[in-house]
Amino acid sequence: MVKILARKSLGTQKVYDIGVNDDHNFALSNSFIASNCFNKSHSTAYGYVTYQTAYLKANYPLEYMAALLTANSGDTDKVQKYISTCLNMNIPIEHPDINRSGVDFTPQDEKILFGLSAVRNVGKNAIAAILVAREEGGAFQALADFCDRVDLGTVNRRTVQSLIYCGAFDKINPNRNQLIQDLELVYDWGQSRAIDRASGQGNLFDLLGGGFTSGNTPTPTKNAFEMAPKAKPIADLPPQEKLRQEKEILGFYVSDHPLTSLRQSTRLLTPVNLSQIGEYKQETLVCAVVMLNGVKKVITKKGDPMAILQIEDLSTQSEAVVFPRTYERIHTLLEVDERLILWGKIDCRDEKTQLIVEDAEAVEKVQMVMVELTPHQASTIEEQDRLRTILKENSGEREKAKIPVIGIVQAGTSRHLVRFGRQFWVQDSISTIQALKNASFPARIQQLHQA
Repeated sequence: MVKILARKSLGTQKVYDIGVNDDHNFALSNSFIASNCFNKSHSTAYGYVTYQTAYLKANYPLEYMAALLTANSGDTDKVQKYISTCLNMNIPIEHPDINRSGVDFTPQDEKILFGLSAVRNVGKNAIAAILVAREEGGAFQALADFCDRVDLGTVNRRTVQSLIYCGAFDKINPNRNQLIQDLELVYDWGQSRAIDRASGQGNLFDLLGGGFTSGNTPTPTKNAFEMAPKAKPIADLPPQEKLRQEKEILGFYVSDHPLTSLRQSTRLLTPVNLSQIGEYKQETLVCAVVMLNGVKKVITKKGDPMAILQIEDLSTQSEAVVFPRTYERIHTLLEVDERLILWGKIDCRDEKTQLIVEDAEAVEKVQMVMVELTPHQASTIEEQDRLRTILKENSGEREKAKIPVIGIVQAGTSRHLVRFGRQFWVQDSISTIQALKNASFPARIQQLHQA
């Protein structure tokens, strides 16, 4: 490695592209090797590309992010990261729409529309068949209309199920459970009509509906799909189940996320998300509000159970490890799709960063202490010291202090939330509330999931 000791300007000089076939290292006069040396034109090109991308993101954010999502559609982690970036830029992401989506992610009406190519079980041929039918006959008006017009030899039943589960038919009928039940009847009906059309024969319903001329030549029947069979009315799926299926088909949550309602709370509790844990040093104590995507139980050489967790927040997916002593205490909470708050420390090994879990609690049970402060109390050093002393007295052992404290500063109609650091978290919410009230600091308990 070579250290630069001095630099001097040579003014304006000609720059040449140097092509090196075998070695890309250059020998210096002192016998050192300068590895990966790039000439000025190469550096200038990188700089110019950086400028271009920054310009596009600043001036055409919708188009830029849509292109970025399309280019990385095969990488789930990157797509989730970019979707999080879009949300932070106030760019909504819409799930696929059978009447509007194209092949790729598309900017529409100040939003980015999910592309059909990123939907699991929907291949290129199926997408082509759907787009051709839509171009020739206009927007699909019902599931039966869709099954009547597309080539069902290319668009199979599993493909249509995936489109329903990811929300592609929501604008036609938001009841996904009803659509799935109808599909069992409508798909067969569509196949039957396709066979009749291929053979040049109609059926009784086509004749009654005017779908065939007296010469038995088939002509399109307007709204023929209205005569398609339908299942009995049924209630829609619960929101959590719809989200689970959506994630299974798309690889991530799009229309909503189980942690979205906790966005404000988590920013107060954990200002760092999972995508940033690689920036922390070894042994750093952190807490994270996550969704539990997977639990792999492992037996150690001593025969003790432990677990490797697949977790995610609104920014990315990551891995966490629960060693035997902790696993024994929290294993009942480790259920897939659970929303948890995890306490632990950063572990960096073999260029891989993960979270070592030391404790966990279901989000629904996590409490916060909310302290109401006047502008005078928030800005006076004496009042700040009084408040700090009370919180320190109630923090107890640091490992057991897991109740966050949030300050609410009310000034007229303005209301600001202030996060107290991890060192001011308390162990017992009830005794802390009482101590704060006794010191003229109005306080109350707030559930995390209701904040």
